[in-house]
Amino acid sequence: MSIYLKITLLVAIAVYFLCIFYLLKKKRLELRYTLLWIFGGILMLFVVLFPGVITFILKYTGIVEEVNAVFAAVIFILIIILISITSIVSKLNSDLRKLIQKCALYEQRIRELEGKIK
Repeated sequence: MSIYLKITLLVAIAVYFLCIFYLLKKKRLELRYTLLWIFGGILMLFVVLFPGVITFILKYTGIVEEVNAVFAAVIFILIIILISITSIVSKLNSDLRKLIQKCALYEQRIRELEGKIK
């Protein structure tokens, strides 16, 4: 890996972390959801700082080109993030359904009480 590419990637990763921490500071992201993005950034940083690790892994996995390994790693990380986001959305959907049901029960109770008053 050339020194210019390494410097460019390090700058890109620094911007990546700045964006994540900015969104976290502005409370547009919650910490529990941000941890996965931070883990992905740390993994990217590790690969840039120690590119020999990729070569070592390639030797034992049968992947011929380093670029293919990078694409496979990115796809793997994105799949993990998508699964995590899907899990979060499913939980929020379930919570919303329960909240709507409680609200409907409270509305029914209010109408019953208003009917008793009249």
